Amino acid sequence: MTTDPQPASAAADDAHDDIVVRPKKPAKVLFASTILVLESFVMVFATLVLVGLRNVPDAAPSLPLGLLWGLGAAMVVVLMVLSRLVARPGGYLAGSLVQLPVVAAGFLVPMMFVVAAIFVVLWVVALRLGARVDRERADYDAAHPGEIPPLSPPRAH
Repeated sequence: MTTDPQPASAAADDAHDDIVVRPKKPAKVLFASTILVLESFVMVFATLVLVGLRNVPDAAPSLPLGLLWGLGAAMVVVLMVLSRLVARPGGYLAGSLVQLPVVAAGFLVPMMFVVAAIFVVLWVVALRLGARVDRERADYDAAHPGEIPPLSPPRAH
């Protein structure tokens, strides 16, 4: 008794039957939330610097210690919460608005002007590049309905 071998295309189709493709999270959401989480860590360290500078005469404004910790903790919490809510309506606007207090931290720790400027640029890049990646994914999905995308792009020889 001999059995007919399956055609190569049928074998390939059977191999893909077990694969479950979950929809990917939008790149814009991933990029924006990552920037906000990283900014929250920066605010933790900026708060520590500001608290440490209280012991140096004329190095930083003399704000009460509780106020410094409270402002720093509030910024960290706001940034972390916004990182989870960025995909909701108004999330990108809120993420953009929270850049203002991060920049304003430069009035307390002048080096924060430089760090905040870098993060503002990263925020804009995350929004633009994320939208571009999402558009390209949508174009690919429209051109290849029901097809499982390759794991890596084909290489030129």
